[in-house]
Amino acid sequence: MLAQYKTVKQYGAKEIVIKKSRFIGHAKPVQSEEEALQFVEAIRKEHWSATHNCWAYVVGERDEYQKQSDDGEPSGTAGKPILEVIKNQGLKNVAIVVTRYFGGIMLGAGGLIRAYTDGAVAAIEAGGPVYKVLHQEVYVEIDYHWLGKVENELHMKGIVRGESNFTDKVSLLCLPLLEQTDSFVDWMTDLTQGQAAISKGEALYREYDELPD
Repeated sequence: MLAQYKTVKQYGAKEIVIKKSRFIGHAKPVQSEEEALQFVEAIRKEHWSATHNCWAYVVGERDEYQKQSDDGEPSGTAGKPILEVIKNQGLKNVAIVVTRYFGGIMLGAGGLIRAYTDGAVAAIEAGGPVYKVLHQEVYVEIDYHWLGKVENELHMKGIVRGESNFTDKVSLLCLPLLEQTDSFVDWMTDLTQGQAAISKGEALYREYDELPD
């Protein structure tokens, strides 16, 4: 699993008009090539009367799955520009479709490239670019007399927290960055003089508008 990557938060769509042609950019986060192709097909069905539904996607930890389609536009004027926007913005696990309803004015190759580029950018803006950052669930069980000190130190270090459970002891769910898990466990052990019961849960992604420090 990647320590972090950039994608879009959710499905989003935005329309722009260029020389009477309507370009509707659609973006969606996807986790597989199959999901990307299903998204493309869903947009095609929704906009079955459109002149073109051009698309591209990038999927995989190493961007190993990349495809694009001009869907009838001149070769290299639609799918490739959409793919280049995805790559230039450093996005992963995302599919983009730009739908065109022809308005009667020819744009030429350069105009089409700019239009599909702008449509892809609009789609990403609508989907909301986010960073996915990998955290590790770490459960820290302590006696109540440690609670004030531990919570204060967690706050000072800016450790992301989950829910706490209060029974005969306190169980705190902490979410350090995955690569900082071992150092966090060592730090917590020292902080509580070895009296905390520490266990690990799952690794999971959290979303951020900007990368955390």
